[in-house]
Amino acid sequence: MSDRPVLVVIYDEGSATVLDVTEGLEPLGDVVLALWPSPHTRTVQLLAEELVPVVVLSEDPEVSARLLRAHRPDAVLTFSEKRLHDTARLAVRLGLPYHSPETVDLLRDKHAQRTRLREHGVDSVRHHRLERPADWEPALAAVGLPAVLKPAGGLGSRSTHLVETAEQGAALAAALLTGADPEPLVLEEFLRGQDRGRFGDYVSVESAVSAGGISHWAVTGKFPLSPPFRETGQLRPAALAATEREDVLALVTAALRALGVTRGVTHTEVKLTSDGPRIIEVNGRLGGWQVQLARLAGDLDPVTLAGRVALGEDVSDVRAQDEQVVFTRSFLAPYEGGTYAGVQGLRAASALEGVKRINCPHAPGDRLPPGVHTSEVGWMEAVVADHDAMFRLAERVAEELSFVVEPPREAPEAPREEPGAVTALAGTTAP
Repeated sequence: MSDRPVLVVIYDEGSATVLDVTEGLEPLGDVVLALWPSPHTRTVQLLAEELVPVVVLSEDPEVSARLLRAHRPDAVLTFSEKRLHDTARLAVRLGLPYHSPETVDLLRDKHAQRTRLREHGVDSVRHHRLERPADWEPALAAVGLPAVLKPAGGLGSRSTHLVETAEQGAALAAALLTGADPEPLVLEEFLRGQDRGRFGDYVSVESAVSAGGISHWAVTGKFPLSPPFRETGQLRPAALAATEREDVLALVTAALRALGVTRGVTHTEVKLTSDGPRIIEVNGRLGGWQVQLARLAGDLDPVTLAGRVALGEDVSDVRAQDEQVVFTRSFLAPYEGGTYAGVQGLRAASALEGVKRINCPHAPGDRLPPGVHTSEVGWMEAVVADHDAMFRLAERVAEELSFVVEPPREAPEAPREEPGAVTALAGTTAP
């Protein structure tokens, strides 16, 4: 029997793949992948079984806990937003440290999170919860316009809308709250960001909370959003002045303490406004794209960092080095959806100096669902000397690379042009 610690990962679609998890945690101990029954895990089960011991979980937490106890785990963690509650409940049953169920409630429910941050004087964004269409009028009265309407437990900009008129908001609330499998919504004050030029008007703070305290190990900059709130790229280091960075980190520290985070990794999005930094939302797991950015930077593996935290190590001195600029740039699917047909210019774009990888995850014939969620037809990963070189390279790739998406039958004939998005409909266009 191995004397190495055992790390159980409650696995589902999230910010780290099966290979990311196994490679990142193997230096720390023996890894057990506990697959949550879902369409995603069914597609990766055979690969997982080739790499490490696998447990297929039950939706009954006591059954799942019994299956996991047989492996004598020393730590439990997840990289999936959807599995935070399940991981917290299993951690209690296994007697292992993790975000408490109460803290997970605050991390997952954006209305509850906003309420707690207001109560602790951390941030005072106006907000209101909606559970039925009739809640629209009191929500509008409490928040005002413009505002953001989104699922209380949403992720990936799913069903997230900018509301500018009362009529628009009422219609959206009615549609989202009476459709198939409706979930509560939150209407919250729209935070207007500063004009940051070619940079996005928000950042994310990547944190690790351990016995030694809070380590904000990286601050991730962003490219400008594509309307309404679709992410188009990530970069490190963020383009912040020293005093502004300090203000951002102080705000995130206060938020994590208010939410009761005592152990785990977090990903906090912060809007940069003329009145200073404001919390967009705090998430109780590793942020998206952090594995890719860390791989490009070559300084630390955030999956390994998450494992160290789960094992109880003090990681308060861990920091990303940020000695060069690393970035990802996304090419977004059209709002209307369609059928992916292919990519052109891949060889020329991949050969540009600084480009490390261009990922094209779809095969010709794949259906792309419509919606305002962030959905990529591809993305690039690159390393350059500075931010100016980053923008130049991103523009050069856009000149060479184009994706082809055939429109759905009900789509308009002419494509809409949107900043940072791929809108190739029945033809080709540069991203």
